[in-house]
Amino acid sequence: MEINSKTGLLDAAKHVASPNCDQRPPDCQPELIVIHCISLPPGQFGGPWIEKFFSNELPPDEHPYFREICRQKVSAHLLIRRDGELVQFVPFHQRAWHAGESAYCGRAACNDFSIGIELEGTDDGSFEMTQYQRLCQVVMALCKAYPCLTTDKIAGHSDISPGRKLDPGPGFEWKVLDRFLQNPENESQTL
Repeated sequence: MEINSKTGLLDAAKHVASPNCDQRPPDCQPELIVIHCISLPPGQFGGPWIEKFFSNELPPDEHPYFREICRQKVSAHLLIRRDGELVQFVPFHQRAWHAGESAYCGRAACNDFSIGIELEGTDDGSFEMTQYQRLCQVVMALCKAYPCLTTDKIAGHSDISPGRKLDPGPGFEWKVLDRFLQNPENESQTL
């Protein structure tokens, strides 16, 4: 798994371009990985809705919740589905609109210097082992492509937006991710 340094795209990902992005500020590069979770409709997995949401194509009449969110202009760099499929919306060298009002180690505006990764899931549920494996692979590829990133510069959305956001939630096993990151070659690890 590699990231093309010119395009900012991950070779193992399906690419679905989101218009909800822009250039990072001058002299800003990825220095933080932010873990989120999403499901559309809430609590339901699969289907085209996350891709349509980040592409500004979510049909408001398809589900009552979609009427509430269809006008939001948001994105993430990458989505990891329940089965491990990777979908990239924004090149990693660009700024995705995923963090909102946020701060990390006293530094505000996390979108400027972070990479947002969505896991298909809910903030009150658990995640699949395949998602942890793929997340580890992605983190390792990101650290290789962007020298300012390290495996200790990973935060949850709830960490950078406390009181405003809950994801990835208590069901996200940070210890499992840490175990994979410490031994990324061992694909057969289990909970």
